Amino acid sequence: MHVKKGDKVKILTGKDRGKTGKIIRAMPKREQVIVEGLNLSKKHKRARKSNEKGQIIEKPMPIHVSNVRKVKE
Repeated sequence: MHVKKGDKVKILTGKDRGKTGKIIRAMPKREQVIVEGLNLSKKHKRARKSNEKGQIIEKPMPIHVSNVRKVKE
């Protein structure tokens, strides 16, 4: 992989194309990275207890390394 944890990268494809962020996790076996604050997915969490409220949680999802480019800091 040409990038590692802590590197600043620019997204080349997808809905976040052109945005930059820092890698918070690298997965070399899957050839994917998770970029801080980008490629967020919304997950709806149902209320389990009677006094608990349902929530919408935003979670960063992995991006393939071919879709990111390392930028200088």
